[in-house]
Amino acid sequence: VQLQASGGGLVQTGGSLRLSCRAPRTITSVFNANVMGWYRQAPGRERELVADITRGGSTNYADSVKGRFTISRDNAKKMVYLQMNNLKPEDTAVYYCNARGSLSSDWGQGTLVTVSS
Repeated sequence: VQLQASGGGLVQTGGSLRLSCRAPRTITSVFNANVMGWYRQAPGRERELVADITRGGSTNYADSVKGRFTISRDNAKKMVYLQMNNLKPEDTAVYYCNARGSLSSDWGQGTLVTVSS
């Protein structure tokens, strides 16, 4: 699954951003078979799961973003989104889109989110 992430940028504390991830070259049935997720990696830290969502819409969030971030997907459009509200400086990281299937795990290029204090 080839993934293209976008939507990062610079925002002040308390602001919002919406990340998007598309898979334009992936067959819809293949996209739908994957658990889609957003991960992030801050400087000097390991990559961590932010949120993921199954084909049916079941979601899972890191404790640090619960109540602030919302993941969603549009299977027909082969898109996955991450709405990020009430952003904090500790949310600053490169965010990566991930597609996890039964046999593979694919990554998009990262998109940088910087939250200024």
